[in-house]
Amino acid sequence: MTHQQPSIRPQISPVTVIGLGPMGLALAGTLLKNGHPTTVWNRTPDKARDLVARGARLGASVADAVAASPLTLVCLKDYTALYEVLDPAGGASAGRALVNLNSGTPKEAHAAASWAAERGAAYLDGAIMVPPPLVGDPRSVFLYSGPREVFDAHRDTLANLGDPRYLGSDHGLAVLHNAALLGLMYATMNGFLHATALVGSAGVPAAEFAELAVNRFLPTVVDATLVEQAPDLDAGHYPGDLGTMEMNLNALEHIALTCEEQGVHSGQPRLMREIAAQAVRDGHGGSNYLAVFEVFKKAAARDAR
Repeated sequence: MTHQQPSIRPQISPVTVIGLGPMGLALAGTLLKNGHPTTVWNRTPDKARDLVARGARLGASVADAVAASPLTLVCLKDYTALYEVLDPAGGASAGRALVNLNSGTPKEAHAAASWAAERGAAYLDGAIMVPPPLVGDPRSVFLYSGPREVFDAHRDTLANLGDPRYLGSDHGLAVLHNAALLGLMYATMNGFLHATALVGSAGVPAAEFAELAVNRFLPTVVDATLVEQAPDLDAGHYPGDLGTMEMNLNALEHIALTCEEQGVHSGQPRLMREIAAQAVRDGHGGSNYLAVFEVFKKAAARDAR
């Protein structure tokens, strides 16, 4: 008779979550759901009530909470709040990993990494690219930067929250990508809202226009084009055989004039027209529209002059 070996369940690592705003609650709730012994702490302890009822442990202090787990996720407003909350923890973070999930700037991320190193903590900077209800979805993108060995040691735990993307050892890369992607989101949203207002000036319903703009126009004309031509940005190759910057400048002027005729805010197309005009002044009149990439890259040097 063959005896079946008992299955050995892999050990599930304890995790601490500091900060129980909407996102912190989602992080802690997802970890609990996935079986992680979860300790939580918040400056307002009442916010932990539901989590404690579901099995979480409320830390008696921030030092107690950090000491309870090899990994602490910090989900606070900004880097200033990180220091305010965790400085009283003293040496509790020594030998443990801190993953900071607030937004800020690369300079702030580098300073936080130095702050953590002074306290003997391994440190990853991170960014959450989804709203709280999508935490736990394997398609949700979470960004991390810092030492590879720290990320690898806790990757399985972080994967419970979503798709963990490691960006590199530079601690500033996660918040840099966060700013870039959110900038893209706001620019896209503003573009859609402005376009909807423009056709709305003639009584076109937003729902009708959205079907055309989002389902038909953007996927074929914008999305596919950007992915296909992204290598040209790295190469600085902007052939204008299918349309030049001068042609695009003319189109942008017509967009601005149409806005003025229809009584719709024209500041956004005017700004885009000025960017294209700068590209022409910089010698890219015969290039395609992607040459405005060169204007964006050189803006800091131009401003310094």
